[in-house]
Formats: sequence, structure tokens, C-alpha cells
Amino acid sequence: MLRFGSVAVAGAVLTGIVAVYMALVAFGNITDFGTNREFVRHVLAMDTTFRDEDVMWRAIESHAVADAAYVGIIVWETLAAAVLLGAVWLWARGLRRAPSGSGGSAGDMDRARRVSTLGLVMVVLLFGFGFIVIGGEWFQMWQSSDWNGLEPAGRNVMLAAFTLVVIHLPGARGSGEDGRPPR
Repeated sequence: MLRFGSVAVAGAVLTGIVAVYMALVAFGNITDFGTNREFVRHVLAMDTTFRDEDVMWRAIESHAVADAAYVGIIVWETLAAAVLLGAVWLWARGLRRAPSGSGGSAGDMDRARRVSTLGLVMVVLLFGFGFIVIGGEWFQMWQSSDWNGLEPAGRNVMLAAFTLVVIHLPGARGSGEDGRPPR
């Protein structure tokens, strides 16, 4: 029962939360394509910003280009979800194989941690670089009162970053809580 209080279990649970979240985001964007397509079109067109002539040259008004960008986002979300769901499977396998009283099998935990890292970095790239840097600054999304996704993007980056920190704590390496192999 104490194993449920381990860093490895916390890492597995947090990875699972991000995995299910990303799967639901991708599913929602696929099944309700139009809603967030409008979001991407408006952000790229910069049509609800202050329309400062010094930055409006950045605007992309082509629906075809905006739709291609949106499909790219959905593909990235789907891949991130798949990687993270695979990581959850690896966490579960490692925890199931764990010797009694340890955080998990070292090899399995290392694979789970590496796959989780890949998926979480994908989430950070999407929401941190894609939404905050490109959408927020390059396309001036922060200026829009209607099409501003900076707050949710920030939450997603923070959850993924926090999960990255947890899975890289010594206890998530498949050994005892102090980072050393169990005796």
C-alpha cells in the first residue's frame, strides 16, 4: 500500500492526467473541428488585435494556410496523447513488476520516464512555443479579448512542466524514495 505514496506512482498519475487531457483535446478538435478552427483563423489573421500597422504584416489571412496549421496542431496533439498514453502503460508495467516496497523496476521506470519526457516536451512545445510564443507574441494574441488562449496555454505548460519535474525526481527512477536501489 505504501507504494501508492511513491514518487513513481505520482509521476505515473500526473503523466496519466496529461495523457487523458491531451487525448480529449485532440478528440474535441477532431469531432468539433469548426470551433477551434475559427480560433486559429482569427489568431493568425490578427483581426481582433489592436491592428498596429507595424505588426499587421505578420497576419495570415489565408483560410487554407490557417486550416493547414490547425490540422498540424491536431496531429501534434494526437501524437503527444499517444506518446503519453504509451508512457502510462510503461509506468503501469513497471509498477506492477516492482519488488515489494520499491518504487518500481529500474529499467521499466527509466523507459516510462523517457517516454513521458518526450510526450511532455511535446506538450510544452505546443502550448509554450506554439501558443504562447508564436500565437501570443508573433501574432499578438494577447491583444485580443475574444481570441486569447494565453491563460489556458500557460496552465497546460505549467502542468506538463510540473509533471516533468516530478518524473525526474530520484524516487521516480524505479528505486527507493532516496534514489538508491532498495535493499
